[in-house]
Amino acid sequence: MMNFYKYQGTGNDFVMIDNREGTFPKDNEKLIAHLCDRRFGIGADGLILLENDSQYDFRMVYYNSDGRQSTMCGNGGRCVVAFAKQLGVIERETLFIAIDGEHRATIEGDNYVHLQMKNVTSVEEHQGYVFLNTGSPHHVQWVDDVETVDVKPEGAAIRYGTLYADKGGSNVNFVSKKDGSFKVRTYERGVEDETYSCGTGVTAVAIALYHTKQTKAQTITLHTRGGDLQVSFDRVAEEYKNIYLSGSAQFVFEGVIK
Repeated sequence: MMNFYKYQGTGNDFVMIDNREGTFPKDNEKLIAHLCDRRFGIGADGLILLENDSQYDFRMVYYNSDGRQSTMCGNGGRCVVAFAKQLGVIERETLFIAIDGEHRATIEGDNYVHLQMKNVTSVEEHQGYVFLNTGSPHHVQWVDDVETVDVKPEGAAIRYGTLYADKGGSNVNFVSKKDGSFKVRTYERGVEDETYSCGTGVTAVAIALYHTKQTKAQTITLHTRGGDLQVSFDRVAEEYKNIYLSGSAQFVFEGVIK
């Protein structure tokens, strides 16, 4: 038997497991995919293990819903901070380690989490799109209206296309501007579908918007299907530093895996 906890951050949902005793079968891709299955399992975009680490408050280990360990997940990072608080591992501030390095975070009020993301050292501008890595690789595609985009097939075509074949594919974000605000829809690699929001994705979008001079703001609110997320950053020479992803991270329910 094993306890699990369900969390969501702007609709991006995760199965959380306290693995500080190291009992979870981490190499069992079929089990992880089964737990994330929305019809035959618990249902989630991914699974996150919270583990002990001698140098940090905890270690975050993230798996996509296909059962494979993956690159950094921003919304998952915010949710694991809220989970760590629920477990009593942290109080209001934390320094934890993930696959892309260390992350600082603070939590306030009703589980509103500010998560520091990795620095971005390179932004590739192309005709109609931008590519950058915010802990995970992201293609940012400019469109007239995200509501008219058929995200799953169009995202898959880019994700599996020749553009990123040598990178193992990319996450794909579609972005449009309306009435002075920006809407984002994301196709996530490893989920292989649209998710209600993507933390590393909106982080990539915010930096891409600034880099291409579509906004002068260095604190930007992005609208996703699951709600609003805020991204702030500093431009230092050609790099982007002090990047923070902020938004709600909510506990949904808990249960037991038998």
